[in-house]
Amino acid sequence: METQRQWSDLAIARTTPALLGLFSWTTLAAHALQKQHPMTPRTAAWYNKPSPTFVDAIALVRRHLWLASEDFSLSAGNSDTQEFPVALYHRMVDSLAYAA
Repeated sequence: METQRQWSDLAIARTTPALLGLFSWTTLAAHALQKQHPMTPRTAAWYNKPSPTFVDAIALVRRHLWLASEDFSLSAGNSDTQEFPVALYHRMVDSLAYAA
């Protein structure tokens, strides 16, 4: 069976270390961040996680990067714009941090 994207051996050899490095960096960053921001697993009524998973770790790192960045301004200097409520902004960041 032929697929639209054929992965060559060279492409796999380049991609695998990069993905493992990104996974490792995210894990180490989450471990360091959880000292200041304890990581609690996101659960659902049908799935109770006893401890955080990689999904929780990547969400913690995403939230930290997005909220620490000065590129994400809450309001613009233009007078015809409305201010974005901070509570809504933090809720959106939290929701998007868990998005695939």
